[in-house]
Amino acid sequence: MNRRVYLLKDDPSAPFPPLESAMRWPDGLLAAGGDLSAIRLLNAYRHGIFPWYSEGQPILWWAPDPRVVFRTDGVRLSRRIRRALRNSTWVIRADTAFAEVITACASIPRAGQDGTWITKEMQEAYLTLHSLGSAHSVEVFDNERLVGGIYGVAIGHMFFGESMFSAESGGSKVALMGLANRLSDWGYPLIDAQVENPHLMSLGAERMPRQEFVRLVQRLTAMAAPSGNWTARFGDLLGSTLA
Repeated sequence: MNRRVYLLKDDPSAPFPPLESAMRWPDGLLAAGGDLSAIRLLNAYRHGIFPWYSEGQPILWWAPDPRVVFRTDGVRLSRRIRRALRNSTWVIRADTAFAEVITACASIPRAGQDGTWITKEMQEAYLTLHSLGSAHSVEVFDNERLVGGIYGVAIGHMFFGESMFSAESGGSKVALMGLANRLSDWGYPLIDAQVENPHLMSLGAERMPRQEFVRLVQRLTAMAAPSGNWTARFGDLLGSTLA
C-alpha cells in the first residue's frame, strides 16, 4: 500500500473520509477500525461504503470504483433454470428465516475461499439491523425446506446486497430473481452487488462509476421506504412465475 489506511474514530456517528481517498489497490479500501454498530453501518451504506474483512483482521471499509450493481429489471436466469422452474414447487418469501440465511451464507463452502468473511461479529451486527427493520432476507423453499437465500440492507428505495447461498442448484439465483422482481414492483431501481465476479456478471450485473453510484444512493436512500413489513408485502412468490 502506498499510504496509511484512515483509522475511524470511536464515535459511531463520526464521518467517513472522502471516497476519493480510497485506495486504488486494493481497489476501494477506504478505512479501518470502528465498530459494526447500527449507526455506523447505516451511515456507511448511505455513503456507498460497506464492511468486508476476515477473522483476525480489523474491520475494513470499502468503496470500490467501479461499483457492481443489478438493475432490478435486469436480472437474468439461464434457460436451464427457467425451464426447471416451470414445474417447480419452490416458493419465495421474505424475512421468515433471516438467521438461517445469514448462517448458511457464512458456512457454505465457496470455491477459492478458505473460511468466511461473515464473522460472528458480522452476523450479530446484521441480526441487530434485521431486528431494527433495516436488514432483510429473501428465502427459497422447497416444501418448507430452505434451498437458497439472499440477505442485505434496505434504506429508502435502495437495497444493498450482502451475500447469497444455494443448498440446491439455482437456489441463490432464484432468490436474487425473486428479490429483484419484488423490488422492481416497489419502485427500487437498483441492487448493490459491491464487487465484480464472473458469477454476478453472468446474472446481469453491470459496472457503474463510483461517483454515479453514490449520487444515486444518496437520492434513493433519502426517499421514504414503502410501509408495511416485508413478509406481508412480499407474500408467497411462486418460483414457476419467474420461468
